[in-house]
Amino acid sequence: MLAIIPTTLRLLLGSLLWANELHHPLQQDPPQMSFQLRHQHAVTNSSRVIFNDVHDSDLVAHSLASSDPYVYTLRTSRLTTHKPSSLSAFHDARLRSIRHAQSDAALWEGIEVVGPNVTDRETLLALAKMTNNAYLAGRDSGWYDVTGFNNSIPVGWEPSADGLRGHIFVSSDNTTVILSIKGTSAGWITGGGGPTVRKDKLNDNLMFSCCCARVGPTWSTVCGCYKGAGKCSNSCVEASLLDEELFYSIGLNLYNNITYMYPHANIWVTGHSLGGSVSSLLGATFGAPVVAFEAPAEKLAATRLHLPSPPSTHHITHIIHTADPIAMGTCNGVTSSCSLAGYAMETRCHLGQVALYDVVSKLGWSVDIRTHSIVNIIERLLAEELEWDDEPLEDDDTTRGNVQAGGLLHYLGWGWWGGKGDGDDKDKGKDKTVRRSVPVAKPEVDCVDCFNWEYGEWDG
Repeated sequence: MLAIIPTTLRLLLGSLLWANELHHPLQQDPPQMSFQLRHQHAVTNSSRVIFNDVHDSDLVAHSLASSDPYVYTLRTSRLTTHKPSSLSAFHDARLRSIRHAQSDAALWEGIEVVGPNVTDRETLLALAKMTNNAYLAGRDSGWYDVTGFNNSIPVGWEPSADGLRGHIFVSSDNTTVILSIKGTSAGWITGGGGPTVRKDKLNDNLMFSCCCARVGPTWSTVCGCYKGAGKCSNSCVEASLLDEELFYSIGLNLYNNITYMYPHANIWVTGHSLGGSVSSLLGATFGAPVVAFEAPAEKLAATRLHLPSPPSTHHITHIIHTADPIAMGTCNGVTSSCSLAGYAMETRCHLGQVALYDVVSKLGWSVDIRTHSIVNIIERLLAEELEWDDEPLEDDDTTRGNVQAGGLLHYLGWGWWGGKGDGDDKDKGKDKTVRRSVPVAKPEVDCVDCFNWEYGEWDG
């Protein structure tokens, strides 16, 4: 039939068809990678990072349930991240920030890497299971550091232990490593193992409080920076986070040890609760892709640690639901559940992007500290095939009837999470709802931490 159409018209039709094919390429499933638990990590009493190899016969002890696979399959996607030009350059830039409040824009190098597909529910479910397993007990022998075997007893694996611990998963081709970090060992909060313990609690109160966990007049502070009447010494509270025994410093050593063990691998980091916050800080430091589950807000800690700011932190993704007062930054005040347990969880601003599950409105969940548990996230949220509503931007293909996951979206009007765009008058009244298996991750907008505190330097 085309033979009877004039040549000029055929060329015009052909160019239009070709342009349409370029604009709407065939949708292909993202590539997958398989990971298996390869090592456990922990620290000694002297804060030295040590490892324990996991063999096939050990894997049954690290499964969430007997039906779970020992090999986790994740979908991937390509993303741009910013890594420091070198570790020494990063430390130099951090020192300049601490001493002279100077930044270094030339520090960062933008590169494209393979990361987890954070728009895929099954991928998030697999990462959540990996994160849950970091709470499970490990072996008490066979530990080593990167120089050889270490006979020291690891801190962090006993039921009452309080050290940084977790797991290391490696892809079948050894090209990608996933570092999983355990959260706070407070069983009544997290659903993880162990009672409330000292070092986890110390890190929580230093990282997520406005001033040394000074919640009320009856509280014993974790550092001496409170100056009375809502005043806090800025230099003092910054110095309190530099202790080599705190989890960020240990995390730096852990990450460097992994790069020594797998020098050519791409590293991802994941964690739950406190482990998710530490994961985010490591991702901001090294440019590693991060998925953090129900992490307390860590942006203030990054500022106090004087971490140099990369041009973008979109490689850090927080998975948060609205019923969790810890991750939402509402578990504070002298009568809150956190305060009654001795935790000052006062921050609310996160690095990177947040995929916010509105379980209160959609599923009828009540705001409850018990929903913070990683097992709760796995069984009641990610294991369910749910749909989440969102609204596309005007230039999103969804406005033309072509729903494509990952398109740009309007910010939803959830308090400090941004506002809905007005759109054109001709579009008013039309249903632009897009249903997705994972809420679209987006930066928090106009978020401020500790607005009612005054920071500076005072004598006495």
